[in-house]
Amino acid sequence: MFRGYTPRTLTAPRPPRNHAPRSVHRLGIDIDDADATNDPQARDTDLALLEAVLLIADEPLPARKLSQITGFSDVRRLLKRLQELYDASGSAFELEELAGGYQLLTRPEYHRWLTTLKRSQVDLRLTGASRETLAIVAYRQPIMRADIEAIRGVHCGETLRLLMEKGLVKIVGRHDSLGRPVLYGTTKRFLQVFGLKSLKDLPNVGAT
Repeated sequence: MFRGYTPRTLTAPRPPRNHAPRSVHRLGIDIDDADATNDPQARDTDLALLEAVLLIADEPLPARKLSQITGFSDVRRLLKRLQELYDASGSAFELEELAGGYQLLTRPEYHRWLTTLKRSQVDLRLTGASRETLAIVAYRQPIMRADIEAIRGVHCGETLRLLMEKGLVKIVGRHDSLGRPVLYGTTKRFLQVFGLKSLKDLPNVGAT
């Protein structure tokens, strides 16, 4: 959804008590079903199930995970079809491939209205020091704190702690040198927040 926003489950309104199902009794055909058959935007059962799974997911789901959940072996074909439906209908939603998975998000042109709904989200605004440190970790990972401080010329312990609290940086291992200092790297959330499929999608800034 909107970069981590999970909507509440929507309940369809009940029809009035005096509302009768629209059916062609003579033919035994439900008009709603007939309309759906002729509707180019209609979802079949498989596509609707996949859409429902993506709707409630609060993080990108890999194709393999989607296949395990739904039991479908042709998940990638269904994902492509779903995106085609969103594009053709001018939907406010789009299917994006992020952080090694797929996530249903609102289109960027609607974000300025939807940000009012995000006040409860963890504040991800970063200071200049945090952005610089995060960039070093992203491009040089796995990297020791000493190497980060050598590049920046200042102590980075507190900055690294804040980045870890925000879920953007994590400890990924230990170096083989004396004392076995920890190594830092970016998280899956980092990819999600910055709209990256993988670290290979980081902007090319030349030699780092």
